[in-house]
Amino acid sequence: MQESPLTQTRELVLIGGGHTHALVLHDLAQHPLPDLRVTLINPDPSAPYTGMLPGFIAGHYPREALEIDLVRLAARAGARLVQARAIGLDRSARQVEIEGQPPIRYDLAALDIGITSDLPQIPGYGEYAVSAKPLGAYARAWEDWVDAVQAGRASPEIAVIGGGVAGVELALAMAHRIRAHITIVEASTPLPHLGPRARARLLSHLAQAGVEWRVPAQVAEVTPKGVRLADGAEIEASLVLGAAGARPQGWLRGTGLDLSDGFVTVDPFLRSITDPTIFAVGDCAHMAHAPRAKAGVYAVRQAPFLLANLRAALGAGPMRAYHPQRDYLKLISLGERRALGEKWGMVLEGGWLWRIKDRIDARFMQQFRN
Repeated sequence: MQESPLTQTRELVLIGGGHTHALVLHDLAQHPLPDLRVTLINPDPSAPYTGMLPGFIAGHYPREALEIDLVRLAARAGARLVQARAIGLDRSARQVEIEGQPPIRYDLAALDIGITSDLPQIPGYGEYAVSAKPLGAYARAWEDWVDAVQAGRASPEIAVIGGGVAGVELALAMAHRIRAHITIVEASTPLPHLGPRARARLLSHLAQAGVEWRVPAQVAEVTPKGVRLADGAEIEASLVLGAAGARPQGWLRGTGLDLSDGFVTVDPFLRSITDPTIFAVGDCAHMAHAPRAKAGVYAVRQAPFLLANLRAALGAGPMRAYHPQRDYLKLISLGERRALGEKWGMVLEGGWLWRIKDRIDARFMQQFRN
């Protein structure tokens, strides 16, 4: 006998193991929805937590401390984990296209696939550089590079492409972990999203750590020996790290969804403005009603709203509009166990601030381990 539409099992597909989806799975493990089958699609069995990456790079945390175990989390939520890469959406058939595997049908789908800091327009980048995002590849490359330097197989020279908060924070973390000559290459203004007081403090910390700047400077090519600039100058480096800007995943262009600079345009309910069966959160989404810079704090705070709106779309409760705060406390690690904080132009700094950040990160990760 055919199932009644009222009791028919519905398919929720979570594309990407980002922070928002991890929190959604954590809640579904405690409060499951009846007649709902959940599938999580992610290339890896774990997902690194961005907040603890600088601490790992600096040597304060082991690698496993920043990994969210998606296998265990999916099992707790009664979800299926498909270890593969999503490469497209067939919205007419309501299917997610998977690399090397059959498509997966959905009634509702949510995207939490993050961003990439790849710079494919720079010759040699793909062959000789590593991107800060996705985080997993950088974490592995960093461990391998440190081993190579300590074994005498690589020179202790690093070039960082990008002088925003991410590039500066990682440069300080790397300088703390290993004695190396580090150069940051920035095309325009260093630390453009910080106020003048916070910017001055961080530039001072970089100078104390021996980190050099090339600004303004354009990278013309990445070579086996390092970076060649547009003016012909060369920066020797055995590790070249890309931390400039945030680029969307390229396959989104083929979905037919409305995109803003390549990011999925969503309404206050985190739904695509093109297709109400598709939600998008985290860095891969553009909040048209309240545009914001890419930051992990928004991904974390979107989680209860995404969960409520997925439930509402399945007929269980009302929709909730997400209105992000205009500013938030930026906590920036300084390499050592100290941090700098900025909000509304106010700047604080000290070991006590790092300890607060450490407790926040530990509490966030602990919920996935219990």
